Amino acid sequence: MQISERIYHIALVEDDGALRTLLTRHLRQSGFPTRGYATAAEFRASTEQYDLIVLDVMLPATSGLDLCRWLRQRSTVPVIFISARSSHTDRIVGLELGADDYLVKPVDPGELVARIRSVLRRSQDAREGEGQDNVSIVRFDGWRMDRRRRELFAPEGPRVSISEAEFDLLGVFVGSPQRVIGRDTLLEHSRNRLPGNESGDRSVDVLVSRLRRKLGSVDGGRELIRTVRGVGYVFTAKVES
Repeated sequence: MQISERIYHIALVEDDGALRTLLTRHLRQSGFPTRGYATAAEFRASTEQYDLIVLDVMLPATSGLDLCRWLRQRSTVPVIFISARSSHTDRIVGLELGADDYLVKPVDPGELVARIRSVLRRSQDAREGEGQDNVSIVRFDGWRMDRRRRELFAPEGPRVSISEAEFDLLGVFVGSPQRVIGRDTLLEHSRNRLPGNESGDRSVDVLVSRLRRKLGSVDGGRELIRTVRGVGYVFTAKVES
């Protein structure tokens, strides 16, 4: 499926002036209006709304990791990390924080555009699929999930910060409650949101762990996502529309 004809606005937070200029120019030429920021403080001071954020990990003063944490408390906007750090651990950290992808420097501008299109396409597909669903609100164990607005509310009422990847994963679970879902199935639904498009079970496990912690932080930590050793996971709650 192609990305819709709407215009997507991109923010690029990168302290390397030459790289910021290069990537900003290439993204604009590729049809993505883009604004560059040299620091996290500059980005935070902006009142602009963006459809996706490309974020350098090693920023001065406030790191890209800290900025991502700040974003995830306020928004589900997709985030793509770019970094000179290439270890598996660094990619996992990015996933833990809610990143949708992770590119290692030196960044190829063409690959960045492809990754951006992939993330946006995934987000568009999810939103359109939910828009065609007659059931917008789903409830389970006191929680409320709004598919149309892509929001999650805890039993006591407050909105819970949840990334696009976590929301997609939760959608898979509520679609097949009290049934074992294999890692391959979860991977298929999550592939385009794993940093660097990693495809190992470990990446899926980390994503599940992140969602499990959020769901388990309420009401004494009831285990809504149970591990079935060697197979996958099962969503234990009863789902109501």
